[in-house]
Amino acid sequence: MTQFEMPAVDAVAGAAREILDTIKSDREFPAFRAASLEYSEDWQCFTGFPVVERWNLEADSAPLFEEGLRALALKAAVWGATGDDQAAEIPIAVPVDEMTHAMLAQSQLLARIAARSGVSIIHQTDQEHTDYRAGGYTHDCYRAAWGEPPARYWLDHEEVVRRRDVLAGLYQSIGMGRSGREHGITFAPAAA
Repeated sequence: MTQFEMPAVDAVAGAAREILDTIKSDREFPAFRAASLEYSEDWQCFTGFPVVERWNLEADSAPLFEEGLRALALKAAVWGATGDDQAAEIPIAVPVDEMTHAMLAQSQLLARIAARSGVSIIHQTDQEHTDYRAGGYTHDCYRAAWGEPPARYWLDHEEVVRRRDVLAGLYQSIGMGRSGREHGITFAPAAA
């Protein structure tokens, strides 16, 4: 992140709090929240949510939704201060980033909310940074806005890599190669 002049932590935190409050007060926010959480039937990521210890969709989705909103608010605050898409792609923890994908899938709702709120929602996969670390810029901004982030979801990059290696070994043991990106399973025809 040294290639950008990053805005002051306190300024980002204050703007992020305002952005989050504005989004949550929008008339379509309840529909957006429900749609994002309903997305669960399509949550088949093998390396995002499963890095959360004892991951449980029903128990973790609502708190992780809040973390995803906070991440998007932080990114929008940085963009608001810099006008720079790359600077706004601050490091986000992998499970939190995965939740933002479920939220971004509700594109029409989110676009209308963002337009009414005057907020630019920033996310571009080829520019995203999932190398979040406690003590870094994102962590400092989050703490200034809302206090300490929940360590359950805001995992340091090195821990995510370690957990992904554990998962990859487990997946491989059941025939799932490349952490679920391929397999050699042959499906027999259904019995008539």
